[in-house]
Amino acid sequence: MAKEITPRSENYSQWYNDLVVKADLAEQSAVRGCMVIKPYGYAIWEKMQSVLDAAFKKTGVQNAYFPLFIPKSFFSREAEHVAGFAKECAVVTHHRLMNDPDGNGVIVDPDAKLEEELIVRPTSETIIWSVYKNWIKSWRDLPLLCNQWCNVVRWEMRTRPFLRTAEFLWQEGHTAHATAEEAQAKAVEMVHVYADFARKTMALPVIVGHKSPNERFAGAFDTLTIEAMMQDGKALQAGTSHFLGQNFAKSFDVQFADKDGSLQYVWATSWGVSTRLMGALIMAHGDDNGLVLPPALAPIQVVMVPIYKTEEEHDAVIAEFEKIKAQLEALGHSVRIDDRDTLRPGFKFAEWELKGVPVRLAMGARDLAAGTVEVARRDLLTKETMQLEGIARHIDGLLADIQQSIYDKALAWRDANIRKCDSWEEFKEEIKKGGFLLCHWDGTAETEQKIKDETKATIRCIPVDSCVCEEEGVDIYSGKPSKGRVVFAIAY
Repeated sequence: MAKEITPRSENYSQWYNDLVVKADLAEQSAVRGCMVIKPYGYAIWEKMQSVLDAAFKKTGVQNAYFPLFIPKSFFSREAEHVAGFAKECAVVTHHRLMNDPDGNGVIVDPDAKLEEELIVRPTSETIIWSVYKNWIKSWRDLPLLCNQWCNVVRWEMRTRPFLRTAEFLWQEGHTAHATAEEAQAKAVEMVHVYADFARKTMALPVIVGHKSPNERFAGAFDTLTIEAMMQDGKALQAGTSHFLGQNFAKSFDVQFADKDGSLQYVWATSWGVSTRLMGALIMAHGDDNGLVLPPALAPIQVVMVPIYKTEEEHDAVIAEFEKIKAQLEALGHSVRIDDRDTLRPGFKFAEWELKGVPVRLAMGARDLAAGTVEVARRDLLTKETMQLEGIARHIDGLLADIQQSIYDKALAWRDANIRKCDSWEEFKEEIKKGGFLLCHWDGTAETEQKIKDETKATIRCIPVDSCVCEEEGVDIYSGKPSKGRVVFAIAY
């Protein structure tokens, strides 16, 4: 292979880091903990954005944009919220630099101190609800359904590209409603939008469920989540949706006149996914040869590599490829003819394999004369010789098959690594093997914290689909009664 990567069995973490860099997804920046997303990686993120944005708009959501900087006083209004983010906040204290009189370069101008310090956006509830106060006056203004695509800053000390960085890209939806029931329904609706996207577009099987109180978003009454299993058996929280009650409405005095003319506080939700989905895509599907991209998210779905010795052979093969390319593009597929004359075909094969392109076509003069083309599929690493007649239609069906095949493989892996566990001694051994453990829990934060302290395992969710276990039992740790099983795992 042109760009060797560490095998997963040897060092899964290093395999991931190698793949991020060598598949041209991202690289480290000059700012510690931040990354540069390269064009190929950003093209995948753009496809994610496009699909999600359309799905949001189908539910009535509109896009807006809110400031990057949030007055520090806004965070003081919602105590539980600020407590959840205080340790990760970056704070702007001054607004100007000056030349150091002692000749040591540039320093902060001590006379340029801000009257009020500003928080660099870790999440936007506070700034948005300060604005919603001006937008919401009557029941006719509700529901208010906004989303923004933006960057946020959470000053993480231990970072990994896409999974945890000091700055990352995301979307955050913020909605306001007249009733608690309407807000709760919106939170449920949006987590299922995420689940549908994960399953159908990312080919990623996820479990939908409620977070335990310990794991909820800071300031939320209820947090819904989609949880995915990576190939190393660890869980990844891939998206969350929160019912925020009236906390932010009361903190920022956001009231509306109902149909009877009386003033009521509105009810809120927020929901978001981030570039962490890129990490999920890599870890759920990648192999020792590189990325394995579902066709729905592949920037290049079909790559064509000509094989030739003479200029005449080159021109004839390229002419045929151009015909196939036009047919595939008419069917809505993205195609690239790799006509670089500085690289050998074998190197090109390895490069596109590394980058996860779903289908690769190779053709030489003999193939053209025989009316055939070699078709390789990335997910199975198989290839076969096919007739040129009807090839575009065949590849159209093949891409759909690859999308489903990638999902089925990930689902089989996940389901093979979900296990019931009924005793504390068994749990301590089984959790070391990775995977999702379905265990009884007594519902107390105290028991949950003790399990986490002793094993690093957390309750990923109280499932509402995929593996619902509403059965009476006994908590594995405390021995107290339990109304059902929850999903425990070691998580990223």
